[in-house]
Amino acid sequence: MLGTLTPLFAYLLGSIPFGYLIVRWQKGVDVRSTGSGSTGATNVMRNLGVIGFVATFILDVVKGILAVLLASHLTSGNPRWIAISSVAAILGHCFPVWLKFRGGKGVATGVGVFIALAPLQVALALGIFAIVVAIWRYISLGSIAGTAAFPLLVQCMKHPPLPIVLGAAGAALIIISMHHANIRRLLSGIENKVGKKKSGAGSQ
Repeated sequence: MLGTLTPLFAYLLGSIPFGYLIVRWQKGVDVRSTGSGSTGATNVMRNLGVIGFVATFILDVVKGILAVLLASHLTSGNPRWIAISSVAAILGHCFPVWLKFRGGKGVATGVGVFIALAPLQVALALGIFAIVVAIWRYISLGSIAGTAAFPLLVQCMKHPPLPIVLGAAGAALIIISMHHANIRRLLSGIENKVGKKKSGAGSQ
């Protein structure tokens, strides 16, 4: 019975709005009213600088890792519940019940979930992210490319459990869909590049 509640636990853990809480604590403002309107690390950086970014990113990664580890512990490693809980944790970050379902884009929490699922594949996905950003200088494009690559890399593992592959794919689709505005700007050629002065809402 406890195992069947793991998606709920994962959602609640993922929905802890660290970025919102940190900016509210430091500046007394709602981070969603600034920049891109996201509670994610990149938007926190626009308010608090690099330290705010690092703190938020690490905390969001950790909650993703913990959600998967908790699901694994409570279900004795059942891949189906682990996969469902992985998706639930990212949904929690993107649509937190505490903030009327307005959260972040799921990248950092997704990194945490992916690390817990397949750390080697995460390293390869991060390499793809770095290459894309280095060549085209779009953080959003790098995030999308690295996220899209992860389930494919999981599929290339030796005998990966099907639920884990499907969970990774579902999680990736959520994160990519949360970048719909970035995708429109990329297609229009108006997305902000790394190192260039921002012309509007940020890329993350």
